[in-house]
Amino acid sequence: MIVGRFAPTPSGPLHFGSLVTAVASYCQARALDGQWLLRIEDVDTPRVLAGASDDILRTLEHFGFEWDGAVIYQSRRFGVYRDMLQRLIDDGLVYACSCSRKSLQTDAPRFGPLGLIYPGHCRTRHLDTSKHSLRFNLSGAGAYRFDDPLYGKYELDLERQVGDIVLRRVDGVYAYHLAVTVDDALQGVNQIVRGVDLLEVTPLHLHFNRLLGFDDANYLHLPLVKTEDGKKLSKQTGAQALDPTRASGLLVEALRFLGQKIDPVLLYARPEEILQVASRSWDAGRIEAQR
Repeated sequence: MIVGRFAPTPSGPLHFGSLVTAVASYCQARALDGQWLLRIEDVDTPRVLAGASDDILRTLEHFGFEWDGAVIYQSRRFGVYRDMLQRLIDDGLVYACSCSRKSLQTDAPRFGPLGLIYPGHCRTRHLDTSKHSLRFNLSGAGAYRFDDPLYGKYELDLERQVGDIVLRRVDGVYAYHLAVTVDDALQGVNQIVRGVDLLEVTPLHLHFNRLLGFDDANYLHLPLVKTEDGKKLSKQTGAQALDPTRASGLLVEALRFLGQKIDPVLLYARPEEILQVASRSWDAGRIEAQR
């Protein structure tokens, strides 16, 4: 059984970039007679906008999406993340860190694809794990390589190019990388469709999977919807909320962005009919990668 998912962050309303990902993940799963799950990624609770989760659900319904099973909320799963993190602590793969972002910025920092590369100051200090942030010890992790259907082979040396990342902040908030890997595995998600801006974190997620004994999923990374000045379309770059009264037209626009053949009849169809037809004719090979 193919299991896909859509996992928006409720820091604001869905926009056209969100719709492209939702359409691609939905069609990719439904084309293979698979399930499509919906997860609200509100693990970073300080970023959550009040009412955004309900607005996301209403918008998806207006656009004709139907998901399988109950909606999962990461903010209700902290106990699961705590247990998984404890497994890594017990295996000696996680340590407490008292370094502040400011102190690291003044210490001849090195940067990689995922940002600042932590130099490992606290690896051997044996600090109290209940009083500090927790870092994932990536020393000796080596390089991870995978093949993406659009972007080809990608390889990242986790120790040299990423460094020890934070898995739980000092305020108790769990990192996205931990939460998303655990949730995908425990929900049985084996077909992950997401933006190419997350291509560089995939080796890290594969590493998590193998340490925790989970099976690897298949990944498909999508080209990004961009603004006129070439920036990723997002809430930060002024993306407008999806207009439910234009649902059918916006779905057709999303399919065109994804390179799909558009039957003229779809221009006059209801949203749910557009998604049904698009799923039957879905061809991920028609998506054009951004180089």
